[in-house]
Amino acid sequence: MKQTLTRLSSVLEIRMAGLALLIAIALSIASPYFLTASNLYNLMDQSVVVGIVAIGMTFVILTGGIDLSVGSVMGLTGILLGLALREFPIPIAIVLAIASGAFIGSISGTLVSVFGLAPFVVTLGAMAICRSLAYVVSGQRTISGLPESLERLVYDSFLGLQMNVIILILLYVLAWIYLSRMKGGRTIYAVGSNKEAARISGLNVQFYTILPYIVSGALCAVAVTLIAAQIGSIDPLAGNGMELDAIAAVVIGGASLFGGRGSIIGTLFGVLIMVMVRNGMNLLGVSPFWQGTAIGTIIIAAVLVESLLSGRSRRK
Repeated sequence: MKQTLTRLSSVLEIRMAGLALLIAIALSIASPYFLTASNLYNLMDQSVVVGIVAIGMTFVILTGGIDLSVGSVMGLTGILLGLALREFPIPIAIVLAIASGAFIGSISGTLVSVFGLAPFVVTLGAMAICRSLAYVVSGQRTISGLPESLERLVYDSFLGLQMNVIILILLYVLAWIYLSRMKGGRTIYAVGSNKEAARISGLNVQFYTILPYIVSGALCAVAVTLIAAQIGSIDPLAGNGMELDAIAAVVIGGASLFGGRGSIIGTLFGVLIMVMVRNGMNLLGVSPFWQGTAIGTIIIAAVLVESLLSGRSRRK
């Protein structure tokens, strides 16, 4: 089982790396500005928030679930962070925001795992509730005047990389280690592949169905913390539409929406592909209204290609 998962993940990662390279070459030919240092830094910066949220979405999708609430969880935990910063030091306020995101995720995960509710319905409800609470708690106002030292989470640098990019890389390394090298990660794959078989094998299916939603909620709080650090304020609308971007990155990265197949490296390539496409369209002067069409087409194409390739593999 482990060898099969490793082989499938390697194939997916190679495909995604090849596709990302082709897109980068095409855009560098189409626009002389694509490979400039400033634009490459811009690409890395644009990848941070969606990249972090996509990690949590990968965990959820690997179990065969979906989390439509990520954008709203970002909005609510961002508001909670802004309020906490008025009363507590920065580290404590960040921990409280992350704990809040994890708690919200645990509720969704419990409803899915313990009560057997459909992930789509549960997280759709959570999306509406969290966005509503973000407005209520904030008084429908943007929270500004955040501590200036918070911006160090973004603008401090090490080895030429901004701190937010370093955080992104560290989170992907940790997620890769967990999913590919630890028992918990293999259990998540097993739950997504065949929940009943995993249960019969003695695996803790309930816990490892809830855990991905906890991870997703916590990482939403991490992502919105970096947004707040970068712009110096937080709005109840923060994260609006993020669920589409996160799901798109995971699917483009080769994960199956039915669970049990995908990789964190594939997700990273999915994020890069999506960001490069949007960045390239901006450089080429394409109307922003066409960007949704481009991303949607790539999502459908990615799912179609993986479906065809998977069907061919099964016939063999």
